[in-house]
Amino acid sequence: MTYCVAARLRDGLVFLADSRTNAGVDQISVFRKLSVFERPGERVMVLMTSGNLAVSQAVVNLLSTPDSKDPSSIWRAPNLFEAARLVGDAVRQVHKRDAEALHEQGVEFNVNLIFGGQIKGERCRLFQVYAAGNFIEAHDECPYFQIGEAKYGKPIMDRVLQPDTSLDEAAKCALISMDSTLRSNISVGLPLDLLVYDNDALRVTRFANIDENNEYFRMIRSSWGERLRQVFAEIEDPIWTDPCDPDSLVPAGRVHQPLRIQPGSAEPTELAPLQSLAENPDTHQRG
Repeated sequence: MTYCVAARLRDGLVFLADSRTNAGVDQISVFRKLSVFERPGERVMVLMTSGNLAVSQAVVNLLSTPDSKDPSSIWRAPNLFEAARLVGDAVRQVHKRDAEALHEQGVEFNVNLIFGGQIKGERCRLFQVYAAGNFIEAHDECPYFQIGEAKYGKPIMDRVLQPDTSLDEAAKCALISMDSTLRSNISVGLPLDLLVYDNDALRVTRFANIDENNEYFRMIRSSWGERLRQVFAEIEDPIWTDPCDPDSLVPAGRVHQPLRIQPGSAEPTELAPLQSLAENPDTHQRG
């Protein structure tokens, strides 16, 4: 499996990918999933992949054919939207060639991609490309995409990332998101590829390959865990019923009951009303 995350911010783009692949607990390998298509001064495009490794490698191979006058080459695409369309076309081409044979072997055609960058003359753009070859684009209301094991790292991205987040803070956020995923899922692993792209640079200026010996990432892992425990300890324990405390779990004058199964019945029954009889004395008198 894998985890990749990318963000489109006002100042540029951030890409982060792990490098673990596995076909079972005893078949774990390292394959880098972040590829850069760069022509300094003219275009920088970044592709990250997840899913079936053979499928994703086939897609990357189709896209990385030598530059030519062929308009179907992403090296000649006039803008990122057209380049993303060509990425989708490459996915469809691989599907047309391999999907039936994979199905016969009981293997799903599974690939997801994040594609983004900048071509001279337009702003930075970011896309998520699906297995059907269609795609969506990031915008201010949803400035990031994830593929692979996304659920573990999503909460920190949702709470922190905004369009005006600085690139360094976004990179830190992505690394914390990755650390949360590494902590909870063994199918994601080091080393990591981190690329930060500044608007209008039109070349790669900041890139790091992060392994278990990287001091900054080790600091992130230890500091994040310590700060989480610190914040957790500072949050008050729940108060169950306190007439003087409006924040108690069960407010004064109310009765909370679970649904209980009665003997001989498969249907749950709520035995008590949410409000006490003292609070609603007329309840007694209703026939």
